[in-house]
Order: sequence, then structure tokens, then C-alpha cells
Amino acid sequence: MQTISDNNSSAIREIFGADKALIGMVHCLPFPGAPRYRGAAMNALYDAAMRDAEALIEGGMHGLIIENHGDIPFSKPDNIGPETSAFMSVVTDRIARATGIPIGVNVLANAPIPAFAIAMAGGAKFIRVNQWANAYVANEGFMEGRAAEAMRYRSLLRAEHIKVFADSHVKHGAHAVTADRSIEELTRDLAFFDADAIIATGQRTGHSASIEEIETVGAATHLPLLVGSGVTRDNIVEILKRTDGVIVASSLKEGGVWWNPVELARVKAFVEAARPALGA
Repeated sequence: MQTISDNNSSAIREIFGADKALIGMVHCLPFPGAPRYRGAAMNALYDAAMRDAEALIEGGMHGLIIENHGDIPFSKPDNIGPETSAFMSVVTDRIARATGIPIGVNVLANAPIPAFAIAMAGGAKFIRVNQWANAYVANEGFMEGRAAEAMRYRSLLRAEHIKVFADSHVKHGAHAVTADRSIEELTRDLAFFDADAIIATGQRTGHSASIEEIETVGAATHLPLLVGSGVTRDNIVEILKRTDGVIVASSLKEGGVWWNPVELARVKAFVEAARPALGA
């Protein structure tokens, strides 16, 4: 494996104190300013996020990511209003204080600068960024990697302790712009631009990356590797054999669909299925 960055990140162990991590998603309901917001009281939105967080933790997950998944259709980064950062900071802070477990932030779509601000304000340990380097055509239109400006903003905040988890060959989009470059090269670009962990995904929310793609991405990087889509109790062991962790959402929700609340029984069954690969 060619190493093209001096970042010898052990982000998973640094953040979670273990070699492998199970990370659950807290999909926030629509916030004010989003098309699907219908006037719900703020405490109702915060309480819904807290209930999902508590179910994920009680079920045995090691960490959480707070995400504004209810804000469909997602805005491009420059069109995300300050209200989104404000509301997500409150959610992140409340959950971090109540749970004490590691938390990450993902601001859709592809907004690492608000994510760093929220993480700093709310006590999160990492952010997830869907397109860190290069570019692709997303649901929201042409989407560029924003690593350069985001890392300068992180320095401005003195937030170097907040890690970057970056997707490789990100879902929900076309990669024709970079089709002349292999997945291996695109993955190496993430390390070159100082990401701390790499995420392999499928083609859409709830769709799993193939074992072949996971192995391809993993062979191209010295950084920790996670799978961030389509992970279930049926495939968790095979995935964890090849990775340092997973990010899970849909399969832990009622009915297995992302917009429903987290179901505690599903979380417990998932964690139990993962134990052989966790060494626990």
C-alpha cells in the first residue's frame, strides 16, 4: 500500500477506546427553515432526537452521529442557513451531556464548515463529510470537495481535536466527473487531504457497499475504514472482519426504514450479532 500522507490516524481507537466501533445515526426531524417542518415545538424535535439516542445507547452502540436528515430536499453548503447550525448545536450538546459517549456531526448536504462549528459548540468528537476531495454530481447538483476551506476553518476554531470521517465514492450521485480515476485513487485523495477515517457506502441510503468494494477501498488506505450504509445484523460480521467499524441507521429503525424511530429490540439484536467480530 502506498502511503501518501503522514497522518497515521488511529481515530477509532482515539475516539472510542477500542479497535472497532458501532455507530448509530440520530436522524433529526425537520428543523425550522426546511420544507418539511410543520411548526412542531422545538422541545418536541429535541426530545425525538434524544429518544433515538437513548435507544441506540441502551442497545449497546458505541457512538452516535447527529444528522439533519429530516431537512429534505437538502441544500448545497452555501445555502444552508445559520438556523440549521443553531438547532443542531442544541441537539448535539444535549445528547453529549446526557450520554457521555462519543458523538459525530453530519450536516447535509456536504457541509463540513457548519459541521465543525456544531461539533465545537456541542462537544462532538468528529464530523462526517460526504465529499471531502474531488467532485461529483449529487442529488443537489454539482458538489465539490471542501477540504481546503474546511481545514482552514478548523484551524481558526482551534478544533484540531475534531476528526474527519470522509466518504469514498459517496452514495446518491454520479461520478462521471472522476470516472477516469479508480476508486483506489479517489480513496488515496482523502488521506492526502488529511481525512482521519474513510467510509465506504452503497448507492443510496440503506444500500450496502459490496464486499468487493469494501476490500478495494480498504486496500487503498492506511486509515481506519468504516462502512456507512446498508449494514444489518445479517452482514455485520463479514463487514467487521474487513473494517474498523460501521455506521448504522435504517436497519435499527421500526420497519427498517430511515424516517421511523429507532427500535430498541432491533438495536440489541444488531449488537448481539456483531459480538463475534468485536471480540466481546
